[in-house]
Amino acid sequence: MARPPDIELVALTKRYGETVAVDSIGLRIPAGSYCCLLGPSGCGKTTTLRMIAGHEEASEGDIILGAENITLLPPAARGTAMMFQSYALFPHLDCTDNVAFSLKMRGIDKDTRRGRAVEMLKRVHMDSYAARLPAQLSGGQQQRVALARALITDPQVLLLDEPLSALDPFLRIRMREELKALQTRLGISFIHVTHSQDEAMALADLVVVMNGGRIEQAAPPREVFNRPASAFVAKFIGGHNVLPAAVARATGDGALVAIRADRMNVQPGTAGDAGTTSLQGVARSVEYLGTTVQIGVDVPGLETMSATVPEARFDVAPVRPGEPVTLSWKAEDVHALGA
Repeated sequence: MARPPDIELVALTKRYGETVAVDSIGLRIPAGSYCCLLGPSGCGKTTTLRMIAGHEEASEGDIILGAENITLLPPAARGTAMMFQSYALFPHLDCTDNVAFSLKMRGIDKDTRRGRAVEMLKRVHMDSYAARLPAQLSGGQQQRVALARALITDPQVLLLDEPLSALDPFLRIRMREELKALQTRLGISFIHVTHSQDEAMALADLVVVMNGGRIEQAAPPREVFNRPASAFVAKFIGGHNVLPAAVARATGDGALVAIRADRMNVQPGTAGDAGTTSLQGVARSVEYLGTTVQIGVDVPGLETMSATVPEARFDVAPVRPGEPVTLSWKAEDVHALGA
């Protein structure tokens, strides 16, 4: 089997009139990676995916798959396949014919394409539903059929546009596990658009955080979480407090720093030392989350701070909304942010 190709986006740009949806982005996705494009609505992630698929024409720049420039090729000639957010299954066709449809369009005979479709349905554990119509399937089952249909053309890259957004939370986690297992088994690159931080962290080898048509950071999930490149990344990923370096009494070139919420200590009252690594404020909210307790703290002149405290530690020194508290942290837990 040939080695799967790298994907490279070179100064890729998309304009709609005067509006720049994707602004000269550069990105290299190593062969066989699970890449998540992550960001808020309107950040350019879906437009980027659609340009890779060939469903949107790039205004400028190039899309390179292995050694081939695929920027101007039609979708069917790119070596990519797209799984749409809506799944887009044909309601009048059973699962087998839905999966076989693209092979029918290529003129492959009925027995061959249906046999191949049943093989693909087996791969996603849906062969026992082969004769059912989409309306007779659950959301998770429809998703598996849509996956089989996308994979039947043996793509080098599978493109997924928010594939889990229509599922309930329990099924979403289960399908997340199945997607990752399938990608590992196939060994091809998956590029997956999501606005869910949890989804990106759980699935991706490479997380690409986008904002305003640009890439804020592209790195493995642990690096994005532990060393966010900017205040936007720290806030969007969540679990961080962003504050001025002077307030945190941190040294370095950055004007802003981030401190993970789970590295913050909370003590009732203001008797603690408001010295080198602490601030005093008032508890705004206390949320019990099972193994942890999330405490929001209002500090004058700052955005609401957040601390994630283990349940046992909270029980030793509990706080209630409206009570004064002291937040403290270790100097080594302060991360300087870029501009």
